[in-house]
Amino acid sequence: MGPQGAGKGTQAARLAEHYGIPAISTGDIFRANIKGGTELGRLVQEYTAKGELVPDSVTNDMVRDRLAQDDVAHGFILDGYPRNAAQVVELDGILADLGVELDAVLELTADRDELLARLRKRAEVEGREDDTEEAIARRLDIYAEQTAPLTSAYAERGLLAQVDGIGEIDDVTKRLVEALAPLVD
Repeated sequence: MGPQGAGKGTQAARLAEHYGIPAISTGDIFRANIKGGTELGRLVQEYTAKGELVPDSVTNDMVRDRLAQDDVAHGFILDGYPRNAAQVVELDGILADLGVELDAVLELTADRDELLARLRKRAEVEGREDDTEEAIARRLDIYAEQTAPLTSAYAERGLLAQVDGIGEIDDVTKRLVEALAPLVD
């Protein structure tokens, strides 16, 4: 978990490689559908172009389908999900149906000004249409309102580790692996 620009995608990929498990990014799945011009992609683009989040029903169905696939049998990393309290409930149900429990929840933390600078740079480098100044600010506000409070629920379950997302990529990865050590088998 963490706000946009905190490095979730980069770090999820690195952790997936480290542990030999798939990283499941809702954002990557959405962007692939947009690029492919699929019906889901067109629906997703309507929301992301305005800086809004894709409706839970679409995201939940996509996650449920992905977590039922064989390659997650030995573990997985979710990137960008859950993002609100209703999705936490849905994820709990999906995992219960699969007979799986979460080992840990990582939250990458970062200063808002640093996030804005990172996201502006990402928009320039990657040409991401969903990274307009207004959309970036809106997504950070949505994160603060809807997603950040979820960390309390995961902390109460003893699953949360907060890690500073600022610094060299290798240093952040090292901090994440160290934070996970006491929480995973």
